[in-house]
Amino acid sequence: MKKIFLLSLILFYNLFAFEISQSIVKNANTVLLQIKKKNISEVKLTFDKQNIDFFKNPFKENTYYALLPISYYQKKNDYRVIVSYIENGKKIFEGKSLKVVDGKYKSEIINVPKTKFKPKPSRVKRTKKEYSQAIKVYNSISKDILWNEEFSYPLKSKITSSFGTKRVYNGKLKSYHSGTDFRAKNGTAILASNSGIVKISQDRFYSGNSIVIDHGQGVYSCYFHLSKMNYKKGDFIKKGDILGLSGDTGRVTGPHLHFSFRIHGVQVDPLDAISLLNQLKS
Repeated sequence: MKKIFLLSLILFYNLFAFEISQSIVKNANTVLLQIKKKNISEVKLTFDKQNIDFFKNPFKENTYYALLPISYYQKKNDYRVIVSYIENGKKIFEGKSLKVVDGKYKSEIINVPKTKFKPKPSRVKRTKKEYSQAIKVYNSISKDILWNEEFSYPLKSKITSSFGTKRVYNGKLKSYHSGTDFRAKNGTAILASNSGIVKISQDRFYSGNSIVIDHGQGVYSCYFHLSKMNYKKGDFIKKGDILGLSGDTGRVTGPHLHFSFRIHGVQVDPLDAISLLNQLKS
């Protein structure tokens, strides 16, 4: 009986060693995976040909975590998430089912003359350069976590445009709203959602005066259309610091804050990401 009891305890422990935050996820949302085990190494996950490393969770003993960002354009389907790690010299594999479903985001139907889709060559050159520079930043993953407090919203105001709204031009999906817009008249103080290092502090064509913060381990928060930027590239920002003032710079129709998130280079719903990241401490 004692052996059966001990075996049951081992099976129970292993059953709950690998946890996934949800088995059904909307496109452009994020999944949190955690594994609680002692003396393991090389913890990785594989999802639809993507390979992502786990990091040690500094807030929980003997726990590793990984963030799995689901692309806005990810095919709606049933998938298998595979986690692997080395334990006692052997490679162990564990799997979980994950279903990606349609986030049912709103649509904006826009019909314009085809000539409007032909921007000036100088603009194309600039935007391509800025996009390339930004993607290089977003795809850089530092090993250290740079925050130890929960994430918060950059200001307390009404959300005027939610994440994910489809922009359908002449019947074709051309883009989507890549962040969450907060109401903010010119000159409103914008607070850093959490601590990190400024990786972009620059005036860009579409996003205007932009600050991007690297929070470590593949997590970035972005603050666009600012009228003033208080920090430069390389500066360390603490949670709640006034990183700048809201404005209407860039390609906008009026003053507001566009707030967005990138995880492992993938654009995700920032409010969903904040909720998930805060689970690391709970």
